[in-house]
Parts: sequence; C-alpha cells; structure tokens
Amino acid sequence: MKSNFNSEIIELHDQIGDEHILTSIETPMLATAFDKSDAEKIDEIAVHFQAIMETLGLDLSDDSLKGTPYRVAKMYVQEIFSGLNPANKPKIALFENKYQYNEILVEKNITFYSNCEHHFVPIMGKAHVAYISNGKVIGLSKLNRIVQYFSKRPQVQERLTVQIGEELKKILGTEDVAVIIDAKHLCVSSRGIKDESSATVTSFYSGKFQHESTKSEFFKYL
Repeated sequence: MKSNFNSEIIELHDQIGDEHILTSIETPMLATAFDKSDAEKIDEIAVHFQAIMETLGLDLSDDSLKGTPYRVAKMYVQEIFSGLNPANKPKIALFENKYQYNEILVEKNITFYSNCEHHFVPIMGKAHVAYISNGKVIGLSKLNRIVQYFSKRPQVQERLTVQIGEELKKILGTEDVAVIIDAKHLCVSSRGIKDESSATVTSFYSGKFQHESTKSEFFKYL
C-alpha cells in the first residue's frame, strides 16, 4: 500500500510532533465527532486496532492477544479519552462563600494521566490550581475532576493548562485563577531524545495572580 504522504509532509509532521507544537487552544474535533454512539466507536476502533496489530505481525489467535483490540477500544472510549465527550464533563455545583474566605485557595498535587496527541503515549504529572472567591466556592473534589476531564483526551501540555484555567474562570465567575502543571512526557523519555530525567512545567495566571505579590504567595504554598 502506497503512503499518502510525501517526504516533505512526513518531515513536517515529524517536526511538529518532536517539537510538541500545538496549533489550537481548543481540542481539534470533527463536526461529526458525536454522530456515533460509544458502542459504535468501540466496535469500529477494535476493527482498526486489530488491523494495526496484524500489520505488526502479531498472532491474534493467541489467547493473550485475541481480546486486545476490544480492550484497547473500550479503554480509549470509556477511559483515557473519555474527556473528548462533553457528556462526561463533571457536573459542578457552586456554593455561597458563607465563611467569607477571601484569600487564596490552593489544591495542589492533583495527579493526572493524559496522552500526547503527537504520539499517543502517556503524559503523567501533577497539577496545582488556585483561585480567589468572587462570592462562590466549589467543592474541592470538583477541582480534581476538572483536571481529570481535560486530561482524558489527546493533549498538549500548554493546551491542557489553558483549558483548565479558562474552565475555572467560567465556572467560578472570577478572573482570579492560577494553574501550574509539572509533567513527564513519555514521548520524550521513551522515544526520540530518550531523556528520562526532564520534566515540563507550564502555567496559567489570570486576574490577581498576574500580580507578583499574589503569584509569590501561590508559589509559597507549593
């Protein structure tokens, strides 16, 4: 089967992937993304993944491998890429700030697992989020759920950071939001340059967190 890519296109695509370039703050999605049910997507992905495994030369008649295409498809749709579907977005309830707590609230060391959209290998790290109430507060576990929702899709770390920050601003009705993500990319450590020790840090600061004094206070809590 002849490749659909010429050498120049392949070189450009490799460069984008190796340099971890993002092209959009929004996750690139087709207009038809939700025309199929999850069950239909699982069945279709299983067929394609079986073809990939067979192309690699794997014998799917082996008991250990025969269920892998379906397992991978189910994992993609229901687990590691479930954040692509808006139906899985966490339901968020806001509460009145009855305690009149008007200082920084920080939820740190939120563990997340995502996948690099360039090579479909894991990104693993910690997210630290903070906000200053504008009259409403959010349950602490919901901060974790927001991070998990946006991480469960093919991602670029910069986009993930911005998506979490913008979502918190919208939900909380405040500009005073900060996000820091510290993550390890297996597309860097397990392939390509194969640097096992490096990590990537990205940040999002809005409202009062753009002031050095507030930013420094946030850093102190971390």
